[in-house]
Amino acid sequence: MAFTLGIDFGTNSARALIVDVRDGSELGSCAVDYPSGHQGVLLDRRDHNVARQRPADYLLALEDAVRGAIGQAKRTRGFGASRIVGVGVDTTGSSPLPVDKKNTPLAFSKKFAKHPAAQCWLWKDHTAWREAERITELAARHRPQFIAKCGNTYSSEWWWSKIWHCLRVAPEVFDAAHSWVELCDWIPSVLAGVTDPMAIRRGVCAAGHKALYSDEWGGLPDQEFLAMLDRGLADLRTRLYDVAHDASVPAGALCEEWAKKLGLSAGLPIAMGAMDVHYGAIGCGVREGVLVKVIGTSTCDCGVLSTEKSLADIPGICGVVKGSILPKFHGLEAGQSAVGDIFKWWVEGVCQGDAALHDQLTKEAAKQQPGQSGLLALDWNNGNRTILVDQRLSGLLVGQTLQTTPAEIYRALIEATAFGARTIIERLREYGVPVSRIVCAGGIALKNPLLMQIYADVTGCVLQVAGSSQACALGAAITAAVLAGEHKSFPAAQKKMTSLKEVCYRPVAANRKVYDRLYVLYRQAHDAFGGLDKSADLSGLMKGLLEIKDAQSSAFPARKSSLP
Repeated sequence: MAFTLGIDFGTNSARALIVDVRDGSELGSCAVDYPSGHQGVLLDRRDHNVARQRPADYLLALEDAVRGAIGQAKRTRGFGASRIVGVGVDTTGSSPLPVDKKNTPLAFSKKFAKHPAAQCWLWKDHTAWREAERITELAARHRPQFIAKCGNTYSSEWWWSKIWHCLRVAPEVFDAAHSWVELCDWIPSVLAGVTDPMAIRRGVCAAGHKALYSDEWGGLPDQEFLAMLDRGLADLRTRLYDVAHDASVPAGALCEEWAKKLGLSAGLPIAMGAMDVHYGAIGCGVREGVLVKVIGTSTCDCGVLSTEKSLADIPGICGVVKGSILPKFHGLEAGQSAVGDIFKWWVEGVCQGDAALHDQLTKEAAKQQPGQSGLLALDWNNGNRTILVDQRLSGLLVGQTLQTTPAEIYRALIEATAFGARTIIERLREYGVPVSRIVCAGGIALKNPLLMQIYADVTGCVLQVAGSSQACALGAAITAAVLAGEHKSFPAAQKKMTSLKEVCYRPVAANRKVYDRLYVLYRQAHDAFGGLDKSADLSGLMKGLLEIKDAQSSAFPARKSSLP
């Protein structure tokens, strides 16, 4: 018997998962919340774009989560920590942090312990939107190939934007930092006992999708281009890395110090670090034709296409990177900046409710027919990640009347995120990437059948649910199993260690017909407010919604009022 350990660092907590390499069965898991800030995130009331995390929280959660998972797994006959043969790690991204010459975060020093810029810059920090616009502008003029790989627009969520913003607003932190490291590279380096940032094995997942890395131009952007941004960035390049690796290369071996802390054997192979949803795609059994959607506070969509097939650069897609998910495959990433966060905003922020109100509004929304409310929303409450790649966009709700209910708005927000998902799928198909079915993971996929059915109806795709509720950690564990030699290849490991739940959501023809009409109106609003259609005339949009509302209200009349 042999087992692997997958460790998933999410937005609010870290979780560890121990699985049997024979079939992926889960023996033990443990989640630990980050103790600092608001639900683990350091915020700033003066700037809603700020989102940072304390690096010390990661190490605390790492140790507690792994020991908790081992403790739970010990209840299984035949398990022993000595039989764990490999470790895999995934994290949020792009989440870079500044480190000194010994690979120690600046936030660990007394001088910078409370400095916001010295913390980890969490993926959803959008303070660098100005820098992102400037990078996009200069790259379009001087290095168009750089941004062609990431949809022709560089994001404020990504590596260079954040580091450049630090240089501009907190030069004392930038000057004190010897180097910068993505969280998904830093955690494996800590476990391996690496004390020199230049010795860290960096993963192509974060490098390719977030840092403009590609073998086509020799790795990271050249110093001449970086100097166009700032001389400081050009100088920093020499203290970063030259080569990034796919998941077939180990990040290192577990050092004695961390082996003792975690109760594991020293020398275990540590899988190359990757971003959470990319390993989540492996944990969902991703392959050609299957799009993996991890639905949480935001969504991330991942697909693969064999590197033996030609693939053009895809405008508006966050990244096309060789080996970023599976070796020998192009990895494709897209996503939406807010999904669960939108529902949370409406239910908890505006309606001042709790989990019970989520359930109540879901039940009421399920009684409605598509288009019956006359509402249409844009899913941009936290900007647009795909296909517009514009974090300065905001949400919109059209069609309210004096009779509009909270449940109707709740459903309209769900539908908006479904329309956003369809926009991504249509862009992928337009450029030759097959999408025949969708495998979903994340808490919402497991808990909200209404949302899943709406997604099936809107996209016209069959939706399935990953067998594991910890798909990202499972993907990390699968990668560790391949590196440990327990499986000969990633497809072989996925076949044995992944599964799907029995539930399956298929499009309902009548609903799909209505949603096709609504989607036309959604795209009118999407293209007009998103800047794709400069001459848009939206004067017919509200009336179009009313026509659909009237037709649906006639087909599905509301119950008669009980009032006298």
